[in-house]
Amino acid sequence: MENKVNVRKASKPDSSKLLELIEQKAEFDRSMQGFNGAITTTKEKIERTLFCDHPFAHALILELNSEVRGFALFHYRYSSFSGEPSIWLDDLLVVSKYRSRGYGAELMHALKIEAENSLSSHISWTASPYNTKAHEFYKKLGAGIERMDGQRPYFRWEMIG
Repeated sequence: MENKVNVRKASKPDSSKLLELIEQKAEFDRSMQGFNGAITTTKEKIERTLFCDHPFAHALILELNSEVRGFALFHYRYSSFSGEPSIWLDDLLVVSKYRSRGYGAELMHALKIEAENSLSSHISWTASPYNTKAHEFYKKLGAGIERMDGQRPYFRWEMIG
């Protein structure tokens, strides 16, 4: 059976699933020594801040055969100097047993379409210094390291347009 992949914008009914994915992302980040705090968000906070009249962030959901298997959480930034928006990717996660199958690339390419549609100049994010597999994945997409904060890389993916 061929896997049917769908990437779509998250909506309010996805709030509980987003909370689960955020918790999984926190566990992964802890394993990569990228996060050691507590998760204090709730389904209600997600509903109030992502699915309101003026959302503070947005999420893309990756479905595999109609089951949620990943997400990307992002928000827009604006540079007064360049007069251009950009996107900050806060979270990217593919559920562990579905990694290394191209689904992360599906999410990133969907995010690139969001960036292009909003006339964003680039997408930026950071990754744990220990997640070298992700570093290689990002470079393969075409992103470069914009700067380092100690051992932590900050990535930038330019949008051509």
